[in-house]
Amino acid sequence: MLDIINSLNLYIVGIGAILLISVYASKISEKIGLPLLLIFLILGMLLGSEGIIGINFDDALLSQVVGSVALIFILYSGGLDTHWEQIKPIVASGVMLATLGVLVTAVVLAVFIYLLGDMSFLESLLLGSIVSSTDAAAVFMILRSQKIRLRHHIKPLLELESGSNDPMAIFLTITVLQLLVLRDENSIWSCAIEFVIQFVIGGAIGLLCGFVFPKICTKLNISQPGLYPLISIAWMFLIYGISSLLGGNGYLSIYIAGIVTNKFAFPYKSHIIAFHDATAWMMQIVVFLVLGLLVFPSQLKEIALLALLLVVILIFVARPLGVFISLAKSKYNVKEKLFISWVGLRGAVPIILATYPFAYHLENSHFIFNIVFFMVFISVLVQGTTLGYVAHRFGIVE
Repeated sequence: MLDIINSLNLYIVGIGAILLISVYASKISEKIGLPLLLIFLILGMLLGSEGIIGINFDDALLSQVVGSVALIFILYSGGLDTHWEQIKPIVASGVMLATLGVLVTAVVLAVFIYLLGDMSFLESLLLGSIVSSTDAAAVFMILRSQKIRLRHHIKPLLELESGSNDPMAIFLTITVLQLLVLRDENSIWSCAIEFVIQFVIGGAIGLLCGFVFPKICTKLNISQPGLYPLISIAWMFLIYGISSLLGGNGYLSIYIAGIVTNKFAFPYKSHIIAFHDATAWMMQIVVFLVLGLLVFPSQLKEIALLALLLVVILIFVARPLGVFISLAKSKYNVKEKLFISWVGLRGAVPIILATYPFAYHLENSHFIFNIVFFMVFISVLVQGTTLGYVAHRFGIVE
């Protein structure tokens, strides 16, 4: 502790420099066409124990906590930037993608993992579940930074799916982990019931809190504009905490609350949204840097071939099957479904979920984490850099 106090100024300078470099990286991202979150991951790896700076960091559980808190800010900001009028026509399709689509993707990928690797089917299903959801931070960031205008409500569908499919991925991951550790098949039904409860309670609290917050801002009538974003942060934490304590899904609650809040006019609304946008960017920088620090690049060589094969299967087989099955009765045509399949970017959420096996002391924890990280890296590199090209190729750009 004394060493930290003595080096406090040095740490402050280091944090400031890292944030400044990360922000400037957005300019580099625009010039070379590399997704910004990928630059953050690379920067984290360069800062890590095997990188140029050599920061020794290997605390997977701390990374999980940091990532979980960061997701609260990212999802709430995503909700505040989502307009109900835009997503209203595609709510049913978004819910299908966020539930059935995730399940199909996880199961299909698990079958291939089981056939290709030396893992049991439960371990294969665990890995498939971890990478089954698209990542809100990745989708929000790339769609907005590239300023791609998509037709037929495709953009709101992708944002709704990525912002609401985390509960399903978390449910699948924890269920399989419990089966692996407890060997109790009854836990499948208990987890299924718990998931429904989380979805219902989380959705209800999100709707209620999203409706109440604009009224609170109107009633308060505070003369200091700078306090309104602080009130918003306090409200955001209350939403997440109360939802979780009551058995709901906190992430779903804050995302829905953000969407509902944006429906209403209230004092300093633009200030609050701008503040959360800046905060979400900072959280994205922090979470990707931390997750990059957690990786040991020398360990990736052992799993590179398998991970590369799995990410190809995920992109070209598992994700498209999940999309086409869940959107079978939707209005989207084949080209639009293919594009939706292509925007199934993986990001922070799968990497954060990949830290869960460490908490359960699974023998293959490091192996699973490295594969997930490699798959996310390739997914963002390939799909993120070609998203604009594929949109034009399929002719779905306005």
